[in-house]
Amino acid sequence: MHTDLLWDIGASIVSGVILAILFFVAKEKIFALWNITGRWYFEITTDKTAYNPYQGMILRYTAILGREGNSIAGTVEKIYEKSSTGERAYTGENRTRGIIEGYYEKRYVLSKDRIYLHVTEEGHGREFTHFYTLTMERDGLMMGTFVATAGDQEGTARWQRKPFSD
Repeated sequence: MHTDLLWDIGASIVSGVILAILFFVAKEKIFALWNITGRWYFEITTDKTAYNPYQGMILRYTAILGREGNSIAGTVEKIYEKSSTGERAYTGENRTRGIIEGYYEKRYVLSKDRIYLHVTEEGHGREFTHFYTLTMERDGLMMGTFVATAGDQEGTARWQRKPFSD
């Protein structure tokens, strides 16, 4: 009887270790977070706004993101604008800069992973914010929506690793 008890305890310990290893492998390899660290290029298109000249406006940015656990941080610079006032590329000192803070939400089975980003941008004349809700796509893109305090804008956002080509 004493041998059966030791045998059961040993089997329980071994099966516990095997389960722990399987859960670790599943979390780190099968359900791993996407690698979002590095340079991104993103484009936003304004679909709704309280300021009519911003309607249909397209802005492009470059961003550098870093991720530690589920927290995201980084910087952003505006590089392009196409609006009712014309089309222009921003270089050097004409670029507006911003700070990114965010969160990576892992969705395991039922839906795509979500990225939430808050950007505080030092615009020409005043500071304003953008908020992005993005989903990770299989092709490495991040797609979603944004809202911004400048002109009470709302619209779509597309994030990609390569620069946009017109």
